[in-house]
Amino acid sequence: MEDDNNQNHTPQKKELNRDHLLTVLESIRTSSKDLQYLPPFISRSPEADMGALLELGREIDAVLESDPELSMLSELLSSLKSTLDELQKSQGYRLVPLIRRQAKYYRISRIASEIEAHARGYLDKEIVVNLMRTLSRPDSGEEEKLQALGDFQDRVEQGFHIGLQDLILKSKAFSILESKLCDPDCPKVWREKSASAIVSLVKFNRNVFVGLVLMGPTVGALVSIGSSQSIAALSSLVRLIRSPLIDEMYVHGEVAQIVNLLGSVENDLATRVSCLECVCEIAYYGRKEIVKGVIMQGRIVERLMELQRWVGDRKESPFWSCVSIFAVQVEVGEGLTHQEKRELKMEILKRVKEASVSEAEAASITAEVLWGSSPWSF
Repeated sequence: MEDDNNQNHTPQKKELNRDHLLTVLESIRTSSKDLQYLPPFISRSPEADMGALLELGREIDAVLESDPELSMLSELLSSLKSTLDELQKSQGYRLVPLIRRQAKYYRISRIASEIEAHARGYLDKEIVVNLMRTLSRPDSGEEEKLQALGDFQDRVEQGFHIGLQDLILKSKAFSILESKLCDPDCPKVWREKSASAIVSLVKFNRNVFVGLVLMGPTVGALVSIGSSQSIAALSSLVRLIRSPLIDEMYVHGEVAQIVNLLGSVENDLATRVSCLECVCEIAYYGRKEIVKGVIMQGRIVERLMELQRWVGDRKESPFWSCVSIFAVQVEVGEGLTHQEKRELKMEILKRVKEASVSEAEAASITAEVLWGSSPWSF
């Protein structure tokens, strides 16, 4: 019975050791940054920082020696140790020791930079591999999948890095994220988290990932989910890709679907607010044919007036004064000429008058549209 218990605990111990390795590598990466920018003739010796970094390396000595992918990091830490020993020998304030110390400081900065790069590369690979492994395994739990997606998104959002991009492209991470997003059998929370990760990839490098979004089923899946988070992700993609994405959405009927979701009383408040944000983005970046279609065929003005009636005088509501908010997005947007903006504003005013239930309502909303409101803030 005791042997069985030991066997049951062995995998957990291994996993904990792996977690500890990654934690120490992250600490090494962070500590090495402090040694990269040593100013000339520094008043405080970097020996203490170097010692702390080397101590972190000693914590994972066995792994550094046994893992081929960490062999270079092990060599760099050894070089740093040798440089520290030499630095401690070159004391004094005479000219020759000072010059030698400055040379050592330059070498320390260079070694620290390489240490950070190798630690970062190993951690990035672990994040990408863990994402692919976790999402591909059918026995992975919900929290495990969400953690892997969150770790990946957090890393991508730190900004562009060519090494990370190579890992993402070689692993086909975008494809697996897209497959999870488009799988109706996946829990909605996984699909929404995959959508957020895709948005982060587009921010990471538009030149690479915009084309994948435009050619694939991402947008259709976001609309079909129809939740506040999926529509918010779509709004982010519209802001990032702008007219090319809006054109594709319009051709495939997805702009009309967003307008319908906004007007549906079956949707919760958060979803309808996300739809309003998305419609405002479309009004800001869309071409005349599309914005006009939203107004004419989508009857957006009439739908917004219904929402405005529903909220009444509750100024804290996101739908308060939403007709004028939409009109302002059209007026200040980037996708229309001045002439087109004037024409569409007149069409909005015409529809306000036709859809009003009273002269007072018509006068009030017309004044809001004419005198403007603040542009929609996200």
